[in-house]
Amino acid sequence: MRNVCVIGGSRYFGRHLVELLRGAGSNVTVVNRGSAPAPHGVTHLVADRGDERQLRAALGSRTFDVVLDQVCYTPEQAEVARRVFTGRTGRYVMTSTVEVYDPATQSPGAGPGTGVPAPPPAPVRDAAVRVTEGLLDPVGRPVPGVPADADEATAYAEGKRQAESVLLTDPVFPTAVVRTAHVLGGGRADFTGRLAHYAERVLAGEPVLVHRRAYPTTFIHHREIAEFLHWTAGASFTGPVNACSHGTLTVTELGDLVGERVGRPPHYALVEAGAAASPFSYDRLYPVDNGRAAGLGFAFGRVADWMPQAVDEVLAEVSVAGRNGGAR
Repeated sequence: MRNVCVIGGSRYFGRHLVELLRGAGSNVTVVNRGSAPAPHGVTHLVADRGDERQLRAALGSRTFDVVLDQVCYTPEQAEVARRVFTGRTGRYVMTSTVEVYDPATQSPGAGPGTGVPAPPPAPVRDAAVRVTEGLLDPVGRPVPGVPADADEATAYAEGKRQAESVLLTDPVFPTAVVRTAHVLGGGRADFTGRLAHYAERVLAGEPVLVHRRAYPTTFIHHREIAEFLHWTAGASFTGPVNACSHGTLTVTELGDLVGERVGRPPHYALVEAGAAASPFSYDRLYPVDNGRAAGLGFAFGRVADWMPQAVDEVLAEVSVAGRNGGAR
């Protein structure tokens, strides 16, 4: 891969991805809105990726061996990418999410003839069963746009589902879609605050809110997903692919691990199905299977091997923040 374009790539695992590409000798062009500086040694173009005219102007006559799209959230953004990069790239990799499988984000009354995308079938409610890529085939799904009244989780998941459909239905360039598990690790670099939620509550003796029956979910380390995207960029397969470390954790297993590292047992408070709870507490099952990626040759790590360090990193940041008056 001589010439690579990364859309996004200014923080967290996107930044690691850019550094891996640069370290491998690729000429890297980073396109973002300029809110954060790009890593050293790359070409930085400032543009709103959803503004077609602005994106075309920023790119000029540049062409690429591969484009890695880290920030495609809507079908409209995918349509812009499809038009702008036609004839400009030999491969396109979109970063998607396992949330596309979440049955809680499906629209009621969806299906053929309704104008609303049909939901994927509900996963089997058996903790031993993992969700494979075939559970959601985005090809040919309707793309009506995300309903304006959708809650945040539904808007995110449905936006990704429809963006996948735009890129994979009658593709204009070879396209792979990476459905990444929940990304953790990195301490301060993890801007989501999801793991910090546990550290803060356990340290303060506050209850962690969990569902009465909490199902396991899948995770991936922030450096591992960067490595996976780098590997995917240089591969030739197309279509959806799941990316997760081996192993699962339930919300209480994660809370217990935090308590073990803190030296204080966590307190749990039960909430009913459908009620808000702590991050990674799920009252439905959709842990993903990484068999396709592993079969293609990628060697995943194990959650059990890296999660303790991820917890220690965030505990260190939370402790520092506490000493400094609460600002992380």
